[in-house]
Amino acid sequence: MSDGQPNPAFTPRVFSGIQPSGGLTLGNYLGALKRFADSQEQGIQSIYCMVDMHAITVWQDPEALRRQTRELTAGFIASGVDPEKSILFNQSQVAEHAQLAWIFNCVARMGWMQRMTQWKDKAGKNTQNASLGLLAYPALMAADILVYHATHVPVGEDQKQHLELTRDIAIKFNNDYGVDFFPITEPVIEGAATRVMSLRDGSKKMSKSDPSDMSRINLTDDADTIAQKIRKARTDPEPLPDTAEGLKDRPEARNLVNIYAALADLTIDQVIAEHAGQQFGTFKPSLADLAVAKLEPISTEMKRLTAEPDEIDAILRRGSERAREIAAPILAKTYEIVGLVR
Repeated sequence: MSDGQPNPAFTPRVFSGIQPSGGLTLGNYLGALKRFADSQEQGIQSIYCMVDMHAITVWQDPEALRRQTRELTAGFIASGVDPEKSILFNQSQVAEHAQLAWIFNCVARMGWMQRMTQWKDKAGKNTQNASLGLLAYPALMAADILVYHATHVPVGEDQKQHLELTRDIAIKFNNDYGVDFFPITEPVIEGAATRVMSLRDGSKKMSKSDPSDMSRINLTDDADTIAQKIRKARTDPEPLPDTAEGLKDRPEARNLVNIYAALADLTIDQVIAEHAGQQFGTFKPSLADLAVAKLEPISTEMKRLTAEPDEIDAILRRGSERAREIAAPILAKTYEIVGLVR
């Protein structure tokens, strides 16, 4: 019987997925892709997924969805995720995700789903016209994770509630069937810039949907564009403070310092110690140089890969084969536990 605590008997395994919604930004890189690439060196098996089935909870243009799935794959690889070191695939090629999701639909309770903040935000007041998939997709997210017995999931703050639901589903399944079969997955939230803010408004998250392209750095931006956006980023007239505490009520300043720290693999305190007292007229050129050095190679490699869709498709096919080697026996055991005949 599960008590809600992680079981040390499970092999450590990382899983994460990103929707192929197009328009990768610096926020995607620092909040997810860079962290994924860095974690490959920790000796823990990592599984990364383009969650294209989640994308269709709202209508998608089919050709655009295919293009965006390949673009996202290119973003993973260009950011340093090695398809040989990690498993990289798209969700729809591994049928076990959807099969386990149905079982979890029968474990999860309606009240759990209706409490999800993203359901309330996306469905709004017109819930009767929202798709059933939009309501149920947290169960598919739980299946994405638990079909690999993943023990750790890197997530942003906006996904913590869904991971809590995943834990609830695992606990209820284990308790319902008197087993200790699914792990109680731990969230991994770390780094200086897990939440990158708009370059035009430090109180808002950097987003591809912002009407102003100057509010974000796209991973496809060239060197000149990256530098220009950094130079024109909104700041305040005060110099950088002597301590990190001095950034508390300065959202734009804090955002730029966070970005610098994340790109340079430094702490906030280290950045402040190096640049304390500088005006932004001095700091922003340093940040622009750093951003160009880190991001231009990613942009260049993404363009090369997206021009070679056959290469990307081959990587995804191989990744899905490796993913199914893990997922198939876990699903088979799940069917046995619940009494389904295969």
